[in-house]
Formats: sequence, C-alpha cells, structure tokens
Amino acid sequence: MYVAHLSLTDFRSYDTADLGLEPGVTAFVGPNGQGKTNLVEALGYVATQSSHRVATDAPLVRHGAARAIVRCVVVRDDRRALVELEINPGKANRARLNRSPISRARDAVGLLRTVLFAPEDLAMVKGDPSERRRYLDDLLVARTPRFAGVRADYDRVLKQRGALLRTAAQARRGGRSGRRAENDAGFAAAGAGDPLSTLEVWDAHLARYGAELLAARLELVEALRPLVAASYAALAPDSAPAGLVYRGTLPGDAPDAGDGEGAADTGHGADPADRSVLEKRLREALAEVRSAELERGVTLVGPHRDDLFLGLGDLPARGYASHGESWSFALALRLAAYDLLRADGGDPVLILDDVFAELDSRRRRRLAEIVAPAEQVLITAAVPADVPPELAGARFDVTEGSVGRVR
Repeated sequence: MYVAHLSLTDFRSYDTADLGLEPGVTAFVGPNGQGKTNLVEALGYVATQSSHRVATDAPLVRHGAARAIVRCVVVRDDRRALVELEINPGKANRARLNRSPISRARDAVGLLRTVLFAPEDLAMVKGDPSERRRYLDDLLVARTPRFAGVRADYDRVLKQRGALLRTAAQARRGGRSGRRAENDAGFAAAGAGDPLSTLEVWDAHLARYGAELLAARLELVEALRPLVAASYAALAPDSAPAGLVYRGTLPGDAPDAGDGEGAADTGHGADPADRSVLEKRLREALAEVRSAELERGVTLVGPHRDDLFLGLGDLPARGYASHGESWSFALALRLAAYDLLRADGGDPVLILDDVFAELDSRRRRRLAEIVAPAEQVLITAAVPADVPPELAGARFDVTEGSVGRVR
C-alpha cells in the first residue's frame, strides 16, 4: 500500500497543498513550524480519523475556514482509490470513496492504513494509561475497522451510564430533583422511571460492548507480546527484555508477580478472551461496585479503566527506564504494530514524524535499517542531515507553508 497523491484544502496551515508521491522513501525537510507535520498528520487522520497531536478536530481547520478537506489516492495491489474526508468541527464529518458518498465517515477507516512514529509516542511509556489504551484501540481498528463502531458504542454507553450515576449521586446528596436530573441526563425522553432500574439496562449494554472490546484487547496483547520483545531487543540489545501485561480492573483478577506495580492479568480461566465469560464477569463486577459507583458518580470497572503494563525485566518501564530505553520501547510498540498489519496483508504506510532527531546514532541507524524495506516511508526532518543515509529517496522542502519537490 502507498499514497500516490495528497491534496489539502484549509487543513492546518495550508489553504491548499497538492503533491504527488511514490513508493519508497520520501522526506519532508524544513525548519520547525513550517508545516511538515501537517502533511503527514493529514494522512494519519484519514487512516484513523484522529490526530496524534490534538484531541479535537477544531485545530485541524485553518483559522477562518469552516471546514477542512483531505484527499488522497491510495494504491493497493495495483488498484487505485480516491479517499476524501471533510472535517467539520462540531458536526459530523463526511467521507467519499471514488467520488461516491460513504454513509458514515467512520466507515472510511481502513481504506488507508498507516503506522505513525512521533515524539508524542513517548507518552505511551511515560504517560497515563489512556495513552496505552489508545495505542491498543487504534491498532484494533486498523486491523479490523468494525471495532471503530464497537469503540464508539462503548463510549456512548459509558457516557450515558455516567450521566445516570451522577444523577443518582446528586440525588443522594440532596441536590437536584430526580425528575429534573433525569431530564438533564437524557433519560426522561426514554421513559426512565427508577434510576436504579434504568442503571441495570445500561449495565447490560456496558457489559456487552465492554466484553467485546476487552476480548479483542486481550487477543491483541497476546499477538503483540513476542513482536514487541523482538523489536525492543533489536533496538536496545543491551537492555533488559521488554514485556507486556494487560492489567484489568475486574474484581478478583489475580496479581501478576514480577511487574513491580501489582499489575493484574485477567484471571478468566483457560480462554481469557471468551466474550461470554467476560460479559458475565463485567455484569458481576458492576453489581459488586454499585454502592461505590452511586456514591462517586462514575463507572469504576471496565475497559476504560484498564492499563497495558510495560515492563523491562522485573521493573516497570514507567519510572525506571532511561530516556533511551523509553524511546526504544515506544518504537518497539510501533514496529510491532507494523509487523501485525503486514501479517494481515499488505504493508501499511510508515510515517516517521521528526523521530530521528530524538535518537542516538546507534538507534537511528538500527531503526533506519528496519523500516527501509517498507513499501512507502514518509519522513519529516528539520534538516537533511537528520535523514539517515539508509533512507535516501525523494525529498520535498517545506518553507512557510510552501511544499516543493527537490529535483
């Protein structure tokens, strides 16, 4: 798979941009703040419908414009497809495939597959659990696009259930009346009566979608574990081995010794990814914590509170890994994702956004050797010297929002 053409309208700093691309290595070179990352961010957004830099769509639209449009021609197995995405902050995005509208923009996920390396990846190792959950869920969607719907359904139910819990918690504290609170939470329109009986309905929905998401994450971690270990060993051969443990929040999960943080495995028996078992356990867990949830007004168990434990030997990477080890772990996570997507069929587009400047010479050379055989590699760099010689190829200079091919 590779991108043959990219066109932008009112995306980030660009009123317009139009450039032809080709297989192999392409570098976008220019000083910081000139728009290099905006180009590869646009492709990443087409692939995942999210940005690796910001949490909302509004910053993606050029100041003063109402919307942004990204168009790209994707070539896979000699078949060309024009993918168009219209970004409308505060409204539903729209998508087209070969000029024909797609009913839901999220159904365009998977038409382009990318693996993006960026300085922000360090947060997967050093940051909050949400960063690691996002890594897993984005990879799930890239491998199986229908999980974009599962993820959205789970988030929707979680939001609705949270609203009801806050309603009940406020009522307990003598706040707003039950009827008014139900209206605020959106339940009166559905004929909600007793908030507790309504809560049981949302428990069932949360357990259903949560079990599907949790089972997929567990299967994914099993597939990632040897790939991450191998990639990390290649990047940092003198370091302790890298390991992954999925840390669940269901009561009764067994401690996983040796991770240094009391992480837990899932404790689900012979088949930890059995969806029916997970759904039952989620329902039971929600019942067990009901009193605490009603007191605090939040959902206390489920995939939204889980974590992916990253270990180096017997120690957690977070808090113990050096800067170089943390970078190597983050790169290993991305390389493992790339290997999984390749195994599914077809090379994803590799994007390396200002990564080499962060690496020492040995890691820079090793990473370059690993990614060089990819069908298409897109690199951003502040100066030409930041692009390793192993990745020589086409080059665009980016200056003051202007993108020009270097002949």
